[in-house]
Parts: sequence; C-alpha cells; structure tokens
Amino acid sequence: MKAIVQHVYGPADVLQLRDIDQPPVGDDEVLVRVRAAGVDPGVWHVMTGYPYLVRAFGFGLRRPKVPVRGVDLAGMVEAVGAAVTDLRPGDEVYGVCESGSYAEYATARRWRLTRKPANTTFEQAAVTPISGVTALQAVRDCAGVQPDQQVMVIGAAGGVGSFAVQLAKAYGAAVTGVCSTGKADLVRSLGADVIDYTRDEIDRNGARYDVLIDTAGNRPLRLLRRALAPRGTLVLVGGENGGGPLLGGFDRAMLRAPLLSMVTHQRLRNLVAKVRAADLDELRRHIESGAVTPVIDRAYPLGAAPDAIRHVAAGHARGKTVVTV
Repeated sequence: MKAIVQHVYGPADVLQLRDIDQPPVGDDEVLVRVRAAGVDPGVWHVMTGYPYLVRAFGFGLRRPKVPVRGVDLAGMVEAVGAAVTDLRPGDEVYGVCESGSYAEYATARRWRLTRKPANTTFEQAAVTPISGVTALQAVRDCAGVQPDQQVMVIGAAGGVGSFAVQLAKAYGAAVTGVCSTGKADLVRSLGADVIDYTRDEIDRNGARYDVLIDTAGNRPLRLLRRALAPRGTLVLVGGENGGGPLLGGFDRAMLRAPLLSMVTHQRLRNLVAKVRAADLDELRRHIESGAVTPVIDRAYPLGAAPDAIRHVAAGHARGKTVVTV
C-alpha cells in the first residue's frame, strides 16, 4: 500500500510517499480502507518531535516509533480481528488509528472506532475524531456547560474551536468566538458573536464569561482570568506557542494553571483528550441532528500531505484540513 512515512524527526520535508506492507490486524482491531484522514497540530508535533515532551509520551525518543503519519481517519472496514463481532467488511466507520492514517489502509482498536455519521462525507467524518472529541470533552466534561451560560471560545475558527462553538450552542449556551478579521464570517455562521482580536482584547466586556475555552495557547493566564467570571471555568486545550524546547507552550496548562487554581475561586483546567467510541457516538448524534457540522477548509491528496501539515502549522486553516486517499 502507499503511505506517507518518516524515519527521522524534522520538518515536513522528511515525509515521503512510499510503498509499504499493510499493517497486521490484531484480535481487537479493525483494518480500514482509508478514504480520508484529518490533519491537526498534533501531527506536526509528532512529525517534528517538538517539544521534546512529545517524545516522552511514547512516540519515540530518537525517531518516530510509528513511521506512518496521521491519526484521524474515515473509511470502510476491510477486515476485522477475531474479537470484533459488531463490525463487518463494507461498514463505514470513523475514529483514530494506531498504525498511521496517511495510508491506503490502517488498523484501529475497536474501542477507538465507530460508525460514520450517515449525513457526512468521508472527508467531514475524518476531520472530526480528535478535534471533535477534544471540543466535546472541553464543553461537557471540563467546563460542564449549562443552558444560558456565557461561553467564550478563543481560536473559534480553528479545528477544535469550530467544534467547541457548535457544541456549546447545542448545550444551550450563548457563545462568543475570538478570531481574526478574515475568519469572523465563519465564526458568525456557526452561531457565535465575535471578538476580532486584531481590534479588541478578550477582556473588553469585563469578567463576564462563565466558561472560557482557550484553543490558541498564546495568551497569559492573567489576561484570560480577566475575562472570566469570579467563579468561572477556564479550559486550556494544548499549548501551541511559547515556552522552551522541553515543554513548549504546554507549561502554561500543565504547570502554572493547576498551581494557580489552588489559590483562586476560578477553576483552571488542563484538558488532555482521549478518543473513545462512546464520545464518537455522541458526536455522531450531534452531527446527524444538524447541531454540529464539521467545517473543512482545504483538502489535499495523499501525496500532498506534507503541504497539508504546513498549511495547518502556519495557522491559516479555517476549520479543518483533510487528506483524501
């Protein structure tokens, strides 16, 4: 099969389109013929091995443990392991995989895969698992969003942000999205009010937001707290900017926020999302009801996956970027 592989950490130039063997299928695994695969900042982190904390998470200290890039996928079941009894060849599925999704075939654990939403394309389904589940766990689990609450989403036009806006609306909240001028129309189309950060800072309305979900990772905690109600909840998703080579921008979420949360009435939460079939099923219900629609910015063929990663890393994407296989 054809796949996008790398054998050393580095920029997108290290990625190559190669012919490799299909991955073996374990007893609790599903072999998927990949139709589309999502692109998110996590792919860039694993590709570059930066910050170094990423390598310590089990991705390989000196070189990538799994040479094929990509995690999100949507496609059709090709074969199932002996312990998988509820899926069969031909079923349309989406989820995350262990073997790398920028390939013609990939293997996924059954508990990280489920049936694709009936009203989406493979491309829309493929961009949903990581970003959609992260947004769901931020809105539902970390923040506990309730009807009529005031919710702010920073990075509202991005992958996680565009899902978070729609999910918070689905939970009955009033949502304000923070984005640049060129992405304001997209955020409004998702049902949110807009703060254009090129013109106003996020605390322009004072400490009024019950929930603040920050997916951008580049604002100091003191500024975020100024926009948050005295007993509000701040959810930090990732840490894309700042910091040193060891932790990158993740030190804000993993170190400073938990310590500060101990001495304030505001709840400062760090989210590390885990994709599981139950949450994918909930996302499918939201999508099939029309409450949530995956937003796709650009699609790239498999051979152009390096360009797709460069596009996302540059921060230009409006919604999600997808690789078609």
